[in-house]
Amino acid sequence: MDPVTTGHLLGGKVVYRQFSTGNRTGLEPVLMAAFVPARPGQTVMEGGCGAGAGLLCLSNRVPRLTGIGLEHDGATAALAGHNFMLNHRHDLHVRHATLPALPDDPLLSGPGVRRIDHAFANPPWHGQESSASPHTQRDLARRLPTGALGGWVRALAAQLRHHGTLTMALPASLLAACCTAMESAQLGRIRVLPFWPRAGQAARIMLVQGRANSRAGSEMLPGLVLHEADGRFTPAARAILEQGMPLTA
Repeated sequence: MDPVTTGHLLGGKVVYRQFSTGNRTGLEPVLMAAFVPARPGQTVMEGGCGAGAGLLCLSNRVPRLTGIGLEHDGATAALAGHNFMLNHRHDLHVRHATLPALPDDPLLSGPGVRRIDHAFANPPWHGQESSASPHTQRDLARRLPTGALGGWVRALAAQLRHHGTLTMALPASLLAACCTAMESAQLGRIRVLPFWPRAGQAARIMLVQGRANSRAGSEMLPGLVLHEADGRFTPAARAILEQGMPLTA
């Protein structure tokens, strides 16, 4: 296994180890976890969980969650499992799986049964037409085959209980494709939450959330400015990234 570094998430509330080379965790899993409307005792699933940042942040905010993370890279999946144990999150589990294929697991739906209350994912943002990275783990985290986003949405949405939610962290360029895929997967009440790097700048990151079997219309939420003019996080961003507060709208 490649060397790992040890750091923290949520202002020190979560101990987090990740590979020193390859893809490094950014803000997206923390922001995404803050937007998932999970309640204590529910079951959640993350597609492409990496080393487990999203599930760790969500379970820090919401107690007594059962969670399953799906990760394509075997070494990264093993590291996620290590991070879960390191933080004493014994109800979080990781499975080596490549979406849209799903593992055979009792936490996932059987014939006619859906057990997942909320699913979420921060899929690769670039298509196969973009330049490949020589580092395998980084390339897996960066590039997704053309049209694969719809497969991720369908696979995750198919696990949701009635009115369960699917939350995706995406670049603004994939907003239209994500909304189309969610509507095709019978997800309604699609809510879009943009993040502006600084006031007056175009949003680069968006959270898109749909609700299973809902007929409510779409919503563009107020969004959040991440940085002050001098580069520091805004107080609202710090409350989420450092204090673990939820993103409510």
